[in-house]
Amino acid sequence: MAEIRKGDTVKVIAGKEKGKSGRVLEVLREDGRVRVEKLMTVKRHQKKGRSQANPEGGILEMAGTIAISSVMVVGKDEKPVRREKIGRELGAKEKARLQKRKAAAK
Repeated sequence: MAEIRKGDTVKVIAGKEKGKSGRVLEVLREDGRVRVEKLMTVKRHQKKGRSQANPEGGILEMAGTIAISSVMVVGKDEKPVRREKIGRELGAKEKARLQKRKAAAK
């Protein structure tokens, strides 16, 4: 099974956002959840003067969390990745995450 990391592209396979894909912003391992860019958007109301980043307050929109079991890693071609390992491709000097897919049925 592919391990989900920050920056991976994932596809949601269950829940309200099923079928959508996005980039992982944060992985919350203790809670078993991930934040995915532009998915599960939640609104938070903030009082005036509570934050230096947003001193005027207002309604903030931010990415909510999705259960890790509800997402799967997809490759650059938007197909699911079954296994991965860290290694070198032929002729490459640097190590990278190599992805394998399920073998084709005969």
